[in-house]
Amino acid sequence: MGSDRFDVLREQVRGQVMQEGDAEYEAARLVYNGMIDRRPAAVLRVSQVADVLAAVRFARGMGIEVALRGGGHSAPGFGTVDGGLVLDFSARRGVRVDPAARLARVEPGATWADFNHATHAFGLASTGGIIGSTGVAGLTLGGGIGYLSRKYGLSCDNLVSADVVLADGTFVIASEAENGDLFWALRGGSGNFGVVTSMEFRLHPVDMVHVGIMFFDAAMGAEVGAAYREWIAAEPEEMGAFLGFHQGPPVPFLPEEWHGKPVAVIAGMWTGDLDAGPAHWQAMLDAGQVLGSFFAPMPYPALNIMFDGLSGVPGLQGYWKADFLRTLSDDALRTAVAYAPGIPSVHSANHFYPIDGAVQRVAPGATAFAYRDVDFAPVIAAQWPDPSENDRNIAWVREYWTALHEFSEPGGYLNFQDSDDQARIEDTLGSNYARLAELKAKYDPDNFFHVNQNIKPAPAGTAAAAIPAERPAVLQAEAAPKETSQPGNAPRSANPAEGAAT
Repeated sequence: MGSDRFDVLREQVRGQVMQEGDAEYEAARLVYNGMIDRRPAAVLRVSQVADVLAAVRFARGMGIEVALRGGGHSAPGFGTVDGGLVLDFSARRGVRVDPAARLARVEPGATWADFNHATHAFGLASTGGIIGSTGVAGLTLGGGIGYLSRKYGLSCDNLVSADVVLADGTFVIASEAENGDLFWALRGGSGNFGVVTSMEFRLHPVDMVHVGIMFFDAAMGAEVGAAYREWIAAEPEEMGAFLGFHQGPPVPFLPEEWHGKPVAVIAGMWTGDLDAGPAHWQAMLDAGQVLGSFFAPMPYPALNIMFDGLSGVPGLQGYWKADFLRTLSDDALRTAVAYAPGIPSVHSANHFYPIDGAVQRVAPGATAFAYRDVDFAPVIAAQWPDPSENDRNIAWVREYWTALHEFSEPGGYLNFQDSDDQARIEDTLGSNYARLAELKAKYDPDNFFHVNQNIKPAPAGTAAAAIPAERPAVLQAEAAPKETSQPGNAPRSANPAEGAAT
């Protein structure tokens, strides 16, 4: 059972198999989070779908654990595994655009920068992440929050079909028309159900956008946040902007004396008429003393990579926590302000992302992503360069999350959770967890795909629930925009997404 076992795999694949001692092994085993230091037995750099079929069958036969690595951004380090086999898709980054049908076919190693570069050539886009180096596949399978969420829904809401290699080594297509239950599970159930080898997305007309970034003293974050809460709720869905707390970055439009100091930031874009853009930012400019600001029309892909030099740096130490907030309450804002001075580095981010609008026009049961009645998804994403500061910075994240969670929903956004959040998986998947466990038992009864935020298979004999035919998760861009806003601490009286037509 030495290295010879992988000689069998080498004979069955076209991609490169790397093991310890090979020239490229050390680089191939590394993942985005520098805190993760695992040594897989082998890394397969996948060249085609046939490699995946062979690798899954090989690993099952040999009893080897498998980790899947697309863009490689997984904060918990799920893209690697000690002593196992990593399927590395970094060589499979192609994006094929059909501009007439407004569809894009994407390979599993593609990042959102790859995706946006390809689609922008045709004046099209789909909801992607905030950081361009984030992988398309991983973000989508966990939901997919981005600047376009309010207008066009989550990334998973724009998924049209997926090619999947299942745990038994067979290949299937998942869509509304084929294997609909699997397609439902992929949209929010993460990597629990198979190896996605291709994804097809619906595209929308997005070209030049009006970008806005404003910095405020973090001590004024409660007042600025309250103004932001009312402003974003009243803005048309063409406005996609988040509230954040950072150390002041070394950018030319922020005075040097604020570099490295706690700041609150409003950042995002207006996707409507460019000439109307400046007027839509004015309310936030009036919300308090602005330390520095930047406004300009630019291509959408340029915004998507703007923060890669801060938060998209591979090799930093990292630890994340997440929640869902029904509203951005005054209590939540005061908590953010209290913990802002402890932000570990300029690479760290504490963001509150709006997920109203089109996200809430998809019913909770239409996809595996169940939280369709909350307005915000906060993340505490701490990153820093020095491993000697790990204990202190992890403690800060945990203490902050504990304080914020008092005002949050039970679950949190799957893509922003860390490896010690496994105990929250049922809360995170909410009302859809039981159905997902049943489908896990159907498609992966032995839990072969378990290097993830894991859904345990339901006990044998449990029948997977049917997906309601009257609730397709197809977003309509022309749907009516949200017209109501939520006050600071008032609970919502009804779920606007429940039973909504989509």
